[in-house]
Amino acid sequence: MGLGGISPWSLLLILVIILLLFGTKRLRNMGSDLGETFKNFKKSMKDGEDDVSQDQVTHKDSGRVIDSEAKEKDKV
Repeated sequence: MGLGGISPWSLLLILVIILLLFGTKRLRNMGSDLGETFKNFKKSMKDGEDDVSQDQVTHKDSGRVIDSEAKEKDKV
């Protein structure tokens, strides 16, 4: 048994049909485009994490609570 109950011969036949439909050049271009997309996605995720960690460092004391008393001015 192959992948999900599909025999290896069926997988080979599907691969041949895909190659005939799209051609090797188009499949190579689609593969490189897909790889570049994943690369850019990973880069943007890393940049986003760096931005969040940088914000946490710069705004470290912003969650501090200051005790004080509010006084109301006398109304005339």
